[in-house]
Amino acid sequence: MADGDATVRERVLDLLVDVCGDDAVRDHLDDDLFELGLLDSMGAIELLVGIEDELGVSIAPTAVPREQMNTPNKIVEQVEKRVA
Repeated sequence: MADGDATVRERVLDLLVDVCGDDAVRDHLDDDLFELGLLDSMGAIELLVGIEDELGVSIAPTAVPREQMNTPNKIVEQVEKRVA
């Protein structure tokens, strides 16, 4: 299962890099991406669509408060909870 978790983590981080347009997300795993200016509300929607397309995990924008999905580690955690 650890390999599967690593794969989910890497795929989510890859999506974050694509959406944010900056590899810095990998260096700021516990920093608020919104405060850093790396993610905005449109980017968050793009990320959720990418997560659903790439990983088959659907997370409605209203299902999780922003403060529970504002850092790369928190986003990975939310996806890992939902992976079948």
